Amino acid sequence: MRLKVITLLSLAMLALAACGGGSTTEPQVITETVQIEVTPAVSDTQTDTTSESAAETNAADGLMLPAVDPLAVTGDIITAGSSTVFPLSERMAERFREEGYGGNITVDSIGSGAGFERFCVAGETDISNASRPIKDSEVESCREIGREPIEFRVGTDALAVVVNPENDFVDSLTMEELAAAFSTAKTWADVREGWPAEPILRFSPGTDSGTFDYFVEEVFDEDEAPLLAASNLQLSEDDNVLAQGVIGDKYAIGYFGYAYFNENKDQLRALPIEGVEPNQADVDNGTYPLARPLFIYSDATIMKEKPQVAAFINFYLTHVNEEIVDVGYFPAHADALNQAKQNWLNANQ
Repeated sequence: MRLKVITLLSLAMLALAACGGGSTTEPQVITETVQIEVTPAVSDTQTDTTSESAAETNAADGLMLPAVDPLAVTGDIITAGSSTVFPLSERMAERFREEGYGGNITVDSIGSGAGFERFCVAGETDISNASRPIKDSEVESCREIGREPIEFRVGTDALAVVVNPENDFVDSLTMEELAAAFSTAKTWADVREGWPAEPILRFSPGTDSGTFDYFVEEVFDEDEAPLLAASNLQLSEDDNVLAQGVIGDKYAIGYFGYAYFNENKDQLRALPIEGVEPNQADVDNGTYPLARPLFIYSDATIMKEKPQVAAFINFYLTHVNEEIVDVGYFPAHADALNQAKQNWLNANQ
């Protein structure tokens, strides 16, 4: 297991006054931890620009949550799960800290399945990040330890299928060709007649990943066996490993969340699927076939016993649309975000 730890240490904020390969490798589990430790800032007067902007955003979304002042929030928060949701949750944790939160937030990138295991079996985390809906079996595991998972939709991802920019022959793929490229096809010529007879190097998230689960469900009708039996397959829970693998070989192909493509868009090329490119318009109108929801999960008892968790989720839902595009994902439909806010209100009655 590779362990990657990112520690963010912030100094106390100044007071503001009147502010304005040929074989399948074993899956790797990469844990990325963001530990944020700050001293709460003391301020007599808080800037009103941010709060006005948040109020306008909430009003536009149609449902407003009670205002949260991060300066008044104390206590630690532990989150873990999806590598896809990781950069979004990391961004929201950083913003929470920047606006005055004085506690410690840990964000682990370990895959959706492993995240639910820590949340529903071990009971170690307060929030579980997921790039797929929670499974019935995971809900039952949660209930066995006295937790009732509550779902909060935070955004939308367009799963990016990528090739090396030097690959000048693959212009797009059908879903059938995509399945072949990640299973039975030995060379690109096996995917489409006229393409070169060069071996395909395949890069896929590992089996603990919600991205893997989603891809198998959509491309292989929930049967993972053809993908796992493919030659020249590398599995990794670290999306950066996958991106670098495709960057390093002209005949490679991979898939992962759009944010990781966006980070490496000068060195990767995202393929249209069924003639549709991954972009905001085609995600919104439902024509991109590999668009999927992004979630965080918690529990009402946790939020009541740890008000800092309730405050952070409130802050997350209130401000996520201000950050999500910069991270590389797409806003959830207003109805879905409003439902997430309603779920928060119901849990915190």
